[in-house]
Formats: sequence, structure tokens, C-alpha cells
Amino acid sequence: ISTNDLMEQLHLKYKQKPWTETLKLVHFCMDKPLRRPVSNVPDGPLQSCMEKIQRTLNAKSLFSVMNRLESVSKQKGLNTHVSPSGTACYITSNMFYIEVQLEKDGTVIDVKLAHLGEAPVVKLIFSQLFLFDRMKNYDAFGKILEDLLNLYQTPGNSEMKAKGYLALQALEKDLYSMSLLHRTQDVNSVTEVLHGKVGHLVPRTGGTPMSIEFYISPYQVLEAELNPGSQICVTKAIVTIEGTDTLHKLPLSPLLVDSQAGEDGNPAFLPLTDELSTDLSAFFVFKFHQSIPMSSSSIEEIQRLTGMLLLFPRLRIQITGLKLAPLHELIVQSTLQEKCGEDLSTHKSCFFVSLPDCPKHCYFINKGSEKSDLAGALVSKIPFSHPKCVPGVIEILRHQVAYNGLISSCVSEKHINEDDSELHYFEVVPYRNTSFSVLFLHPEKENLACVAIDVRTSREVQCHLYLNPQDPTLNSSDDFIARAVKR
Repeated sequence: ISTNDLMEQLHLKYKQKPWTETLKLVHFCMDKPLRRPVSNVPDGPLQSCMEKIQRTLNAKSLFSVMNRLESVSKQKGLNTHVSPSGTACYITSNMFYIEVQLEKDGTVIDVKLAHLGEAPVVKLIFSQLFLFDRMKNYDAFGKILEDLLNLYQTPGNSEMKAKGYLALQALEKDLYSMSLLHRTQDVNSVTEVLHGKVGHLVPRTGGTPMSIEFYISPYQVLEAELNPGSQICVTKAIVTIEGTDTLHKLPLSPLLVDSQAGEDGNPAFLPLTDELSTDLSAFFVFKFHQSIPMSSSSIEEIQRLTGMLLLFPRLRIQITGLKLAPLHELIVQSTLQEKCGEDLSTHKSCFFVSLPDCPKHCYFINKGSEKSDLAGALVSKIPFSHPKCVPGVIEILRHQVAYNGLISSCVSEKHINEDDSELHYFEVVPYRNTSFSVLFLHPEKENLACVAIDVRTSREVQCHLYLNPQDPTLNSSDDFIARAVKR
């Protein structure tokens, strides 16, 4: 059929349709999710080859830079348009657009981002990607596009997705206001991480989600003190919004009242009225780069705080594998995975640790049973719907990670010892929630001695030394042991 005949048939088909119905059809089609290219379609190999060639070639001209931007955008399911002057590339979706301005030689001048209903804003994070070298960091740019798309992965049409974005903005503003409560001018980042109401906030940039840094181990704190400016390992979570099958009432504007704490010292929030909130098929979520082993009691405490009691009927929280296991076993597996990439199915429980100026230690990690007070699960994300529960959740996470850090300090990559001389043997036994004991031979007698360690909070540890009444005392008070463990 010829093009003219086809157009004539289309005109006849829609001639009797009112313009309002045509508009509805257009809006409906625009709200449908973009179909991403599938790798096994017939042109998959050709497309893959073209992408490899473009990644390898050094984009030196305006034309080649435009081609690369278009290729990266299409991979993420986004549309591109070039300005009449040929020096600006617009990357668009239903919810946002990015404007990349270039010189005639292909040099990037500026990159602007505009969300639906917002004015374009210059985003340095985009521009900096194109300043590294002439090869351009297109992979990182593609990751930012992906993160931007993820901001709108909530069910519904464009209007509902926009409300989800507004809810996330409102949460971020409240978290920032909470971070200013009781904050002094000269506070350093380490103090803010360990003691701040919501830890140390790293704001969202473009599509890269806001992150909350909430814990640093004592060893890392010492490293920061001895080597200012050194790279230290911080435990953190990203804050974002995710779609769900059930409706949740989420705020559409900030709720914190004048950044002031209430009478009980906790932040005061406006009531969640119909004017300030809306029902969305979504919730806010803390997500962790690596799942955190958490005790069943900590999980239940988080459930009470967040009110998310019906989301996951079994444990009511998103847990890797949805399976309870002995907490110490999960900590050992997680630590080995982080330290040496071992498979999580490992069942090793005996570890050799070398300490400076000290005989070698051999630790047996008693993994305990699966009964409720000794069990736990790997938590990958925590859903919530109101900013008021964030400080409490942060404290529980700090507490759990501090406990995990003590147990994992007994875990090493070395499971076989070549030299058994001068070995000191210890058994680490779980007791209850975040308490455990360490058993060892009395230095002067054949009887066992025991130190009971209770991690009360991330900042308070209580220790008590138990000896056989007939054995000589050791020159270590409970207070000294507690200070040593805390340090």
C-alpha cells in the first residue's frame, strides 16, 4: 500500500473522532512504559557490535559526540533530539530532560537537568564526567541516566510518578533539617556519622540517591585521627523510593516544624493530613550495598518503628532469601564474603588471627541455634513511610553493626595454622540479642575463664570477667576490659 493511500485511510478512520479523544489517546500512549531493547532480538548482535565500536573509538568531533550521547540514551530507553544549531543534545523522557550543550569541536560546555514542572538546573556532576579526558566517561553518564529513571519506577501514570518524586524530595528536605538539629558549627564528619540524629547526609545529585553514612568502626576512627584525609570505610545506606503493590500515605511536602525538637527532644512533625500527603503505590526505602546480618529482635524493633507490619507476612521486612539462620553464622559468612570473596555456603568456624607482639590467637565461633533470640537474617533494605522513624532506625542499625564488628574481628581468611606453638584458644559464644561471651583457659590454672560482653548501644559496651572462685584473680578490672573492647 502506498504512503498516500495509507494516510488517506487514517484520515477517514479518525475523521469522525473529536479532538479531545485524540488527546486522551496521545496522553495514554505517552504514559505507557518505554519498551527497552531485548538482547535476543534479531539485530541484537549488530547493536552490540556498534556499541563496542563506539566505546572503543575516541569521540573527537561534534558529530561523534552526538552519536555517543544518542547511543547511551537509547540503551537506557530514552529519546534524543538535536537543536537546530546542532550544538545541543536533548535527552528526554516523560518525567525529565537533560540538555547537553557543546562547542563546534565536540567539547561539552554545560549539562542541565530539569524534572517535570521544574526549571533546568546546571548539574556539575554531569559536566565533570566529560572533563576527565577526550575519551569521555560515557559509562558513568549512562549509570546516571539509569539512576534518574529509577527515581520514577513507581506504578501509575505520569501524574502519580511525579507525586512519587515530590514525596522523595519532601523526605530529603526533612532529613536535611533533622541533620541540623543540635548540630554545632565545628562538628567533624566522624562525629556526625557516629552521633548525628540521621548520621552524615550526602545529598542526591542528579539521579544518584541521597546516602546516609551512619557508622565507622573504632579502627577506622583511629585511622582517621592518625592519617587525616585518608580514605576510610563508612557503613552507609541509600535513601530512595520504590513501587509496591499496596497503597501507603506519603508526605508531599516537608513535615518538620521549624527544624526544632519537640518537648521530648525528638523532632516535631506536622500531622499527615490529606492536604500534605497522598496515597501512593510506593514506600521510602533504605538500601544497603551489602546485606547486613541483623538479629530477629532488631528486625522486630524496626518493624515497630516503621509500622510496616503487613508488607512481608513472614518477617515483614525485605530479607535476602527470606530465611532465618543463626546470627553468628550470618556474620561469619558475610565477613568472609567481604574479606576474601568466599562462597556464602562456607561452614568454617575456626580462625587464626595474628596480633602484633602477641602469640597467635585461635577463635572458635560458636554459631548458636536458630531459636528466636539467637537467630537473624540478612537485611538488604528497610521500607518506611514517614521521616519520624529515621533516627530510631539509624540507632538500631548502628547498634547492630557495632555488634557485628566485634564478632567479625575474630574472623580471618586463615583457617589452617602451620604452627601450633604458643597458641591462645578462645571460644566466642552467643548469649542473647547483642550479648556474647568469650571463653579461654586461665593463664595460671587449668580452669576456664569467661568474659561476658554486652553491647548495650553502638557507644556503650559492658564487660564482666568470671573466674573460678578458687583461681587467682587477674590484673584486669571489668572497667578496663570494657574500655579496651570499646577502643
